[in-house]
Amino acid sequence: MLKELNKSVTIRAPSRRDEATFLAAVRRSRKLHRPWVSPPATAKAFRAYLARQRTTSHAAFFVWSREHDDLVGVVNLSEIVRGNFQSGYLGYYAFAPYAGRGLMRGGLAQVVAHAFKRLRLHRLEANIQPGNIASRKLVGSLGFRHEGFSPRYLKVAGCWRDHERWAILAEDWPRSLRYRNAPETAHEE
Repeated sequence: MLKELNKSVTIRAPSRRDEATFLAAVRRSRKLHRPWVSPPATAKAFRAYLARQRTTSHAAFFVWSREHDDLVGVVNLSEIVRGNFQSGYLGYYAFAPYAGRGLMRGGLAQVVAHAFKRLRLHRLEANIQPGNIASRKLVGSLGFRHEGFSPRYLKVAGCWRDHERWAILAEDWPRSLRYRNAPETAHEE
């Protein structure tokens, strides 16, 4: 099934030309995102987001529907630490009307494969609010393990929120997904 989903979506780095499409997707997805995420909602915030993603400690990917040529969602790698750690944090969100259709699974799988193969990371961690059942199921379906609970871990929409810690190591990434899902040029413009 994942093979078909990977054919349904493609990932690429966001750029300034995506601004209008991104901001329109954010506007139509306000109810979907509350209280899980607060994406950039203005042109100024979007440009700041792009600038942050161009540092060595961050990488961003937009997930696009091949069928509709539309923005399905976002996957961010943040706080990438090199040296003995080789780790990063994974954040993601879908846009309406694509949430719940399985497309983010294909996009997320491509980004995870890219992180392990191209970026040579050893560990990815996703911190998920306990009530976000869809997100917990998504990472679980890709082989992430539940590692623990962090009270008042992250400030989202102005409130400190509890999170569950989910992680996956490069050697635990399922062999069937490990390399065929990593686009060679996913992070190039």
